[in-house]
Amino acid sequence: MNKRFNAIVTALSASAMIAVMVSAMPNDNVITREKDTVIVNTQELGKNVKGFRGNTPVKIFIRKNKVVKIEAMPNHETPQFFGKAKTLLDQFNGQTVSKAVKMNVDGISGATYSSEALKKNVKLGLEYYKKNK
Repeated sequence: MNKRFNAIVTALSASAMIAVMVSAMPNDNVITREKDTVIVNTQELGKNVKGFRGNTPVKIFIRKNKVVKIEAMPNHETPQFFGKAKTLLDQFNGQTVSKAVKMNVDGISGATYSSEALKKNVKLGLEYYKKNK
């Protein structure tokens, strides 16, 4: 009976240890790949970056170390102003990641909070990409 009990306790302990180790592994949903394109999602990276009414995450599409496009993700910004602010994202298209990270893009007048939050999200995403590509 003791041998059986010890075997059960050992098996349960090993299972618990494996569960703890797996839960401690990083769950990186920031970078994904589609064929030859890397997509950086700033949903988690920029969770503390706020626009006028909350988070303003973006998806950055990178191919051959160049920014292909940047898409604004769903948010709670005022659509009228956010529509203006997200036009600044086009300025990053075609730039190398190294150059894009250093760019000083002007904010959009009348949509300052949204503009600043978008620029911060882009910078966070590009810096993350450089470190984790």
